[in-house]
Amino acid sequence: MPHTKHRRLVAVAVAVTLGGTALAACGSDDDGEARSGPVSLTYWTWTPGMDKVVDLWNKGPGKEKQITVTVKKQASGDTLVTKILTAHKAGKAPDLVQAEYQALPTLVSNDALADISGEVDGAKDKFAEGVWQQTTLGTDAVYAVPQDIGPMMFYYRADLFEKYGLDVPATWEEFAETARALKKKSPQTDLTTFSANDSGLFAGLAQQAGAEWWTTEGEKWKVGIDDAATRKVAEFWGGLVKEGAVDNQPMYTPAWNKALNTGKQIAWVSAVWAPGTLTTAAPDTAGKWAMAPLPQWSEGENVTGSWGGSSTGVTTDSGNKDAAAEFAAWLNTDGEALNALAKESGIYPASTSAQTSGAFAEAPEYFSNQKDFWSKAAEIAGTTAPSAWGPNVNVAYTTFKDAFGAAAKNKSDFTAALRTMQDDTVADMEKQGFEVAE
Repeated sequence: MPHTKHRRLVAVAVAVTLGGTALAACGSDDDGEARSGPVSLTYWTWTPGMDKVVDLWNKGPGKEKQITVTVKKQASGDTLVTKILTAHKAGKAPDLVQAEYQALPTLVSNDALADISGEVDGAKDKFAEGVWQQTTLGTDAVYAVPQDIGPMMFYYRADLFEKYGLDVPATWEEFAETARALKKKSPQTDLTTFSANDSGLFAGLAQQAGAEWWTTEGEKWKVGIDDAATRKVAEFWGGLVKEGAVDNQPMYTPAWNKALNTGKQIAWVSAVWAPGTLTTAAPDTAGKWAMAPLPQWSEGENVTGSWGGSSTGVTTDSGNKDAAAEFAAWLNTDGEALNALAKESGIYPASTSAQTSGAFAEAPEYFSNQKDFWSKAAEIAGTTAPSAWGPNVNVAYTTFKDAFGAAAKNKSDFTAALRTMQDDTVADMEKQGFEVAE
C-alpha cells in the first residue's frame, strides 16, 4: 500500500487533515458553481424494492430538480465492496453506493467515497449520535448518510419464562444465572446458543461492552480486538458454553429453527430485525415471544450494540456530488421515502423520526401481544454505542468464524480464539503496509 494511502486512512480516523483534503478535491461539481441542466445518477444497492422507492424521487422531487436516479441491483457484503473499488480504480464507480458501516473505512481509504458534510449538514439531527458517528469515522467529514440500523435487544418466550419461573435478565450476570436455572429445571432446554457463524453478533456484543477494535496512535493504527472489553465478552460466553449452560450450535440451520419452534431454545440475543427471522424460523410460536433491552454489564447502564446496518454514500467519481448527496439525504430522512423503504424493503430506518410512525406505528404481527414493540425498539436504538471500524474488518470476521468456530465446537478457551483474531488482523494490516502500534 502506498505511504500516502496509509497516511490518509489514519488521518481519516483522527481528523480531517490529509484525508479530508484529498476527498474534497475529488470528483464532483466544481466547488461554488451552481448545477444547471438535467442530471442522471446511478445508485448501486442490494436492498430489495429500492427501484420502487427511487420511483417516488424520480416522479416527485427528482422531476422538479431534474435529477434522475437509476438503480442498479448488486450483491451485498464484501462482493459489492470489491466491485466498487474495482470500478473506482477505472474511474467508473457509480454516483451512489450502499455501504455497510464497517465497510466505510475501506472505501474511504481507497478514495472511493466523497466527504458530503457540506451537502448534508442538516441531516445530523435526524439520527442517534452513535449512528451518525459511524458515517463520520470520528471526524468532521461525513462519508455517507445512515440508512438502516440493527440495534441489539433480547428476545424471549414469555410463556415459557412464566412456565419455568424465570425473570427477564437485566444484567449479563442475571443472564448467566437464568441459563443455569433453566438447565436445572429442564435439562433438555437451552436459554440460547452461542453461534460462531455470526461475527456481527459478537462485534455488537463487544461494542456494547465498550470495545474499540480499531483506533489510532499518532500515525499508526492500534488494533484492540483483544482489549479488556472484548475479553470480558469472550470469557463470559466461553464460560457458559464450557459448562453447558447454553448451546454451542450455529444459528440459521434447520436444527436451530426447530429448537426455536419447539421451545427447546427459549431466548435469542438478536437485533431489531428479529421478527422477520422468527416468522420464518419459528412460525408456530407467533404471539408467544416478547422483546426487552439487552442485558447490561453493570446494573443501571443503558447501552446497546449494533448488529447490521448500512448507509448511502457518494463516490468521488461522481460528477454531480451535490445532486447525489441531495438524493442520499432525501432517501434516508424524507417521511414518504422512509415509509416506502419500510414497506418495500423491510428495513428498520436509521432516522429516529420514522421509528415509531408510518410502517412502525403498530407492532409486528408476530409480536401482536407486545403493543409497544416499536416504541421500545426506538428507545433502545437511541442508546446505540459508538463503533470503531478499521480497514480490514473482513479479515477479522473471517478469523472469528474459524477460531471461535473451533473453540465453540470443542468447548475450549474463547480468549485464545480472541488472541488469534487479534494476531491475524494485525498481520494482515502489516502485510498491506499499514503501520500498527503495539
